[in-house]
Amino acid sequence: MAAKYKSDFLNVLDQRGFIHQISDPEGLDALAAKGPITGYVGYDATATSIHIGNLITVTMLYWLQETGHRPISLMGGGTSMVGDPTGREAERQVLTIDKINSNIESIKKVYSRILRYGDGPTDAIMINNADWLLKLNYVEFLREIGRYFSVNRMLSFDSVKLRLDREQSLTFLEFNYMIMQGYDFVELNRRYGCVLQMGGSDQWGNIINGVDLSHKMGGAQLYALTTPLLTKSSGEKMGKSASGAVWLNGDLFSPYEFWQYFRNAEDADVGKWLKIFTRLPLDEIARLAALGGSELNEAKKILATEITAIVHGREAAEQAAATAAATFEAGALDLSLPTADVPRAELKAGLGILAALVRAGLAASNGDARRAIQGGAIRLNDQPVGDDKLTLTEADLLPEGVLKLSSGKKRHALLRAV
Repeated sequence: MAAKYKSDFLNVLDQRGFIHQISDPEGLDALAAKGPITGYVGYDATATSIHIGNLITVTMLYWLQETGHRPISLMGGGTSMVGDPTGREAERQVLTIDKINSNIESIKKVYSRILRYGDGPTDAIMINNADWLLKLNYVEFLREIGRYFSVNRMLSFDSVKLRLDREQSLTFLEFNYMIMQGYDFVELNRRYGCVLQMGGSDQWGNIINGVDLSHKMGGAQLYALTTPLLTKSSGEKMGKSASGAVWLNGDLFSPYEFWQYFRNAEDADVGKWLKIFTRLPLDEIARLAALGGSELNEAKKILATEITAIVHGREAAEQAAATAAATFEAGALDLSLPTADVPRAELKAGLGILAALVRAGLAASNGDARRAIQGGAIRLNDQPVGDDKLTLTEADLLPEGVLKLSSGKKRHALLRAV
């Protein structure tokens, strides 16, 4: 593929499908070609883990580092206290400082597997915006920063407009979020010489606020770069599984479930996901994406294993692949399948199949489980289940002391009596 940019950084992002918008492509390209730049992505700590959508922007930081630049992973210890209204249909839950700090500690695990942190010129650094946001004097902040923000313009941003058009509440607390994010960018430039902020396409307005704020304050030229909202070829938004969000922390979404999510990719998505999520060479990706029929299934296994290795480590990825092979190809009971404990007393009393499917993570709700049974998708110990009122007891346990539940051909879990 012919190079579109002078800088390795933008060429890599372009060729792998990361670029949606750049505020000043020529300016950013020239700066990145000239020497190391510093760029960041911000992550609010509203949960104990980030999800698959965030992996796209973490991967952008990876390529920033791999092409000779310095990445910053900004933890939103301050902004998480307010909450980003982008993409929300309702006001976010207000979190305590202790909960936010606990979430940050949990989230950090993923970054250390993807980025190289240290004190070198291109080593990644992790920063918490609570370091400056929680020390601000409110009146002084309004006078020095707030005067540069136009309410008329803020009301035109999609993140605000959608909420207002639906006549859904948008609190003054949330309205301040975009000011704080803009100020973060300026502060990171002052402290670390950061000139680039990256994010999803839904963050364009918030990022541009920082670019404009620096300009109005007589600061450095800053740049914005966003990636497309990633959807499946079917049009469905990526990042949801039958049991909920595709989290990157293994305690919320096991390495096996993670592997299976990508193994079940739609045929048309294989090439796109290989480019965005893996580090395989582009010529190898082109070869894999061109495969057809049963050979494409091998490409999907490579996709699943490579992404799982990045997020959970190579050993966990290979274990997930081996478990899948034992379960689907050999038909064996693999005790490393996702497992949930169920008290033996519950089985003695009788555990309903709907509750069991939810407990096993194969359904999001009783209604979801009931629909799966009615659709003929559910099996207990490899036998079809047609009755949504079925009660599971100790008599259903396999010799290994587990119940095997399956949803379709590719999703399996165990309930272990304890």
